[in-house]
Amino acid sequence: MEPVHGNLIYEGKAKKIYACNKFDQVLVNFKDDATAFNAKKKSQLDGKGFLNCQISAYIFELLESKGIETHYICLASDRWMYAHKVNVIPLEIVLRNTAYGSLCRESHIKPGTIIEPPLLDFYYKDDKLNDPFLSEERLKLFDLASHNQIVQIKSIAFEVNSILEEFFNEIDLKLVDFKLEMGLTASGNIVVADEISPDNCRIWDQRIDDIQDRILDKDRFRNDLGFVVESYEKILSRIQAVLPKPRYYK
Repeated sequence: MEPVHGNLIYEGKAKKIYACNKFDQVLVNFKDDATAFNAKKKSQLDGKGFLNCQISAYIFELLESKGIETHYICLASDRWMYAHKVNVIPLEIVLRNTAYGSLCRESHIKPGTIIEPPLLDFYYKDDKLNDPFLSEERLKLFDLASHNQIVQIKSIAFEVNSILEEFFNEIDLKLVDFKLEMGLTASGNIVVADEISPDNCRIWDQRIDDIQDRILDKDRFRNDLGFVVESYEKILSRIQAVLPKPRYYK
């Protein structure tokens, strides 16, 4: 059911952000749109929005239980969530535990190589520029984040990685890498924002040895492997087996 909402504030590739009856909150609607390669590849996958919304809610509540602040408030319905309004920092923060994808294409590192300690990369969140890689010096030059903010962002990202890697391992899932986005609250606090789902995480099934069948994330769409929604459902099912149900708006 669609909750009562105000005007559309922003529409991205996978979500719509609406105003709601509280000025400091927003309603986030998760779409069924699937995109890859900076939206050069597009499709509609029935049920994807529901799955990403539910998985994100479970993960946000897990992080909050471990002391990580997020923009999440609660679910409004099956594919809608209430969130605190934040100023999104235009950075994609990528944590890599295992070498795969672009890291291997851009280096001589073999896919599947364990990265210890995990590698943190920054990218400029700008589709027109094709999300370029950023050094910390460029972060400062482009005035995207202060030195103190960079320190906080890195600290939060590594802590999130630790929590998620341990959690997924407990349910026989391997967190290969993932992308975080963060935002600033009205009081200036940095919080985890956007979503945490198979759309922005690489997740492999540790119960499966085949290098393609084990993939449970957006790479199934990128690489035409099929069974995208079914793979997302498998992740949600394992999460639901061990975590309490996420809170709903009353």
